Amino acid sequence: MGVVFMYSCKIPEDKKDMFAFALANGIEASYKDLCEVCGRIKGKRTGSALSLLERAAKGEIPIMFKSYNKRLGHRKELGGKKGRYPEKAAGLVLKVLKSAIANADVVGLNEERMIFHAAANKTFTYPRLSPKGRRNRANYELAKIEIVLKEVVETPKEKKEQKKAEQKAKSDMKTDVKATVQKEVSDAKGVVRKEKLKTEEKSLMQRMESDQKI
Repeated sequence: MGVVFMYSCKIPEDKKDMFAFALANGIEASYKDLCEVCGRIKGKRTGSALSLLERAAKGEIPIMFKSYNKRLGHRKELGGKKGRYPEKAAGLVLKVLKSAIANADVVGLNEERMIFHAAANKTFTYPRLSPKGRRNRANYELAKIEIVLKEVVETPKEKKEQKKAEQKAKSDMKTDVKATVQKEVSDAKGVVRKEKLKTEEKSLMQRMESDQKI
C-alpha cells in the first residue's frame, strides 16, 4: 500500500479521498504562536475548533503554550497552566481552517470531520539590518500553516451510543410531556372541585335562609 506525502504528514494512498487540505504560505506572524494554536486544535472536530479559534481571535480565552513558554504567565482559565492571547495567530489559523472546510465541501466529505493534521513552520528568513545607528540585525521571518481534515466514519460502537442517546432523549421528552399532562389534569380537577364546593356552599346558604324564614 503506497503512501502519499501531503504537506508534512503521511496519508495512505487508498484513503486519500477521505481527506481535505488547506495551506497558507508566506505568513508574516510568529511561527511559535502559530505552532501552539495549531497544537490546540489538532484532533478536534471542526465545530469545536471553529468555536475555540473564534473566541481566541477576539481575545476572550487564552491558548495554552506547551512549548516556547519560558517566563510565561499562568492563566486561571487554563487551570493554572501557562498561556497567552495570540489573537493574530488564532485569526490566521481560523482563516486556513475555514478554507479547509470549504475544500471538504467541494470534495464531498460528510459533515462530521476532524482535524487530522495541523501544523505551522518557519519557512523563509531574510536578514535585515537597522537603517541607521548601531547595525543591529533583526531577521524578517515568514511562516506557513497547513491543515488536513479527515472524514469521520462512525464505528458500530459509536452508532450504538448515539442510538442510545437518541432513545434517552425521546424517553425524557415523553416523561416531560406526561408530567405536564398530569399537572394540567390535576389543575383541572382542582378547579372542578372548587366549583363544586362553591355550588354546595351556595345551596347550603339558600337552605339555611329558607329555614330561618319558616
